[in-house]
Amino acid sequence: MSIVLILFLLPAALYAGVWWLSLRGRRRALTAGMLALALALHAASFILPWQAGSFHYGFAKLLSATVWIGVLLVWVESARVDLASLASLLAPLAIVLVVLPYFFPGVAFDLRAQPPLFVPHLIVGTLAYGVMFLAAMQALLMAAAEHRLHPRRPADRPGPLTSLLARGGAPLPPLMVLERILFRVIAVGFVLLLLTTVTGIVFAEETFGKPLPLNHKTVFSLVATIFVGLLLAGHWLWGWRGRTAIRLTLGGFMLLLLSYVGSRFVLEVVLRRF
Repeated sequence: MSIVLILFLLPAALYAGVWWLSLRGRRRALTAGMLALALALHAASFILPWQAGSFHYGFAKLLSATVWIGVLLVWVESARVDLASLASLLAPLAIVLVVLPYFFPGVAFDLRAQPPLFVPHLIVGTLAYGVMFLAAMQALLMAAAEHRLHPRRPADRPGPLTSLLARGGAPLPPLMVLERILFRVIAVGFVLLLLTTVTGIVFAEETFGKPLPLNHKTVFSLVATIFVGLLLAGHWLWGWRGRTAIRLTLGGFMLLLLSYVGSRFVLEVVLRRF
């Protein structure tokens, strides 16, 4: 087993430990410490494979960075609210996605040959993905909490998500707390999406000579940004919440996921074009 693979497996093992502890809903301090170490090792894995003067980036690296940002925000927020249930949702994804770039390292970009706004656009876009990913996980947690409080029929059996969360000893946070955090996260995600659009317009102008090339990535990114903006406007103006907010949050994230991750996956894995 190579040393590089071991460096990817170490944070995966720590995330597995976090998942095991969060499902039991106890040892909160130990879980937080283990999660902090996993985040640090996960962040270090972003530079792998190391190549002087360049870095690798692709759909796997983006997914790994996305889940890292989501877990980081949960770790920060858990200082005020017990979010063991949300950690139990994110940890299994983190176990898989932290290792994925080892098998799909992506494209090697020469930093010296890139336009000035390439790296800022990439960083802001990745942050937007990570924040909206956390919003999607938060929406799933809200769906489980709402189903537990208000089942559609008294005889309904809990769904797989509710059953998974029920295995832990920690109770779900109050629905109002989850909703408040959700819209706070969505607002941050919307600002990052707008910044991604602005830097993308300038970057495209520098690279292709036109501000908005109508390709798969641009169309889905713009639609996702408008979608998230309408959700925030509906919440503030017309009081959209509950299942409406959950469905629209998940829909917006799926559109965002289809923009870059979908296109890079097709190019790198299906078409084998790097």
